[in-house]
Amino acid sequence: MNENNQEMMDVFLNRRSIRSYTGEPVPMEKLNQIIMAGLSSASSRSIRPWDLIVVRDKNMLINLSGCRLKGSSRMLAGADAAIIVVGNEELSDTWIEDCSVVMANMHLMASALGVGSCWIQGRGRDAIDGESTEDFIRNFLQFPAECRLEAILSLGMPDEQIPARSMEELPFSKVHINKY
Repeated sequence: MNENNQEMMDVFLNRRSIRSYTGEPVPMEKLNQIIMAGLSSASSRSIRPWDLIVVRDKNMLINLSGCRLKGSSRMLAGADAAIIVVGNEELSDTWIEDCSVVMANMHLMASALGVGSCWIQGRGRDAIDGESTEDFIRNFLQFPAECRLEAILSLGMPDEQIPARSMEELPFSKVHINKY
């Protein structure tokens, strides 16, 4: 593996979901790079049916931390920022896939920059008060009816260090050649 390929593989192996943050702000330069990684994502037929809603207001992040049952979004209360990814289902039938690529690009870029992040699934999930996570967030952030919630990326300077995966840990048994 050449040096560039190894650097990219290291980003993949080092990327971990970080749910605990120091409270230190994410530098604006890094947040912008994370956003640019999302904006540069591949999209079916280059439609780009997604929009990003960036939240940095502490009170809003605390409110958003109640958007999922069982505390699955509680890390938002300690995050410095969140990026909510919504997709316009009227523009593309592949909005879910396109939004997922945006999330993955931002998640990987955050890791490469030393910013902790966690992908919080929104689509098809329920909020604490019995409404859907999507309705909870739509009511709070006022995104249009034609847009659907995909996910939320919490961001903060990491207060935990999770060891990188090793190549030996990769589940190569999941790879099938020519047939299952």
